[in-house]
Amino acid sequence: MRDPDGSAARLFIALQYLLPQHGLSRLVHALARLRMRWLKNALIGAFMRGFKPDLSDAIEKDPRAYASFNAFFTRALEPGARPLAAGEATLVSPVDGTVSECGDIVGDRLLQAKGHYYTLDALLAGREPLAGRFAGGRFATIYLAPYNYHRIHMPLAGRLTEAWYVPGRLFSVNHTTARHVAGLFARNERVVCAFDGAVPFALVLVGALNVGSMETVWHGEITPRRPRSLASLPVDDPRTLERGAEMGRFNMGSTVILLLPPGRASWEGSLASGRILRVGERIGRLEPQQSARG
Repeated sequence: MRDPDGSAARLFIALQYLLPQHGLSRLVHALARLRMRWLKNALIGAFMRGFKPDLSDAIEKDPRAYASFNAFFTRALEPGARPLAAGEATLVSPVDGTVSECGDIVGDRLLQAKGHYYTLDALLAGREPLAGRFAGGRFATIYLAPYNYHRIHMPLAGRLTEAWYVPGRLFSVNHTTARHVAGLFARNERVVCAFDGAVPFALVLVGALNVGSMETVWHGEITPRRPRSLASLPVDDPRTLERGAEMGRFNMGSTVILLLPPGRASWEGSLASGRILRVGERIGRLEPQQSARG
């Protein structure tokens, strides 16, 4: 059957190939941090009209009170605005967003969109030991729209053991692009963080068009970056972050991919493509025999 939006989708994808993706994203990065009152208020006002974000649970509810567009975009929430689902064995959503895809990692293949797959090895930039740890496990890909809250939190308590920056393109990560750009999440710029905890897990922060900045609490701002080459990031902070603690943030909309090893956790039955999530919401649980720390 003919795709009714096929022509528009193809044009949208073609334009992304032609755009200077990194140059455009660096421009957005600079504009988002300007503190000229008239300019930042104009940017925030246009965003409010276009995307209508909900500020009711933000600490600062007046959009014009933020010092810059970036401060507004990465705004903090009131204490208790995202309560954690109970239970130490409970997996919680690391972000506010919409599930793109979730399920089993079949061998080393992850579903990107209907009929489109990519590999763990490509996603993790050839880190074979880590890819082997998650092969046959589970994954959840969660898309953050521009209007979402853009801080990233821990789905489980964990200690950072590895982190690295992977250079790449900056395609949009919306549903249309995921359906038309092969290997999207393994082609875009990204930051990978691997953790030890009750079970090992990884969070992959995927950059996107106009995502001029990704940062973590360990490394500060990681992108934009020069040179754009594969690089390990320092892991010299031994602290364990508790479930629900902030671990990073995005500028503009993007995607987080949560990876879990085989036989160690299961998803909630209601977790499926299209489900809307909030930080701290239950998305799965550790397998009972693995819930106690040994």
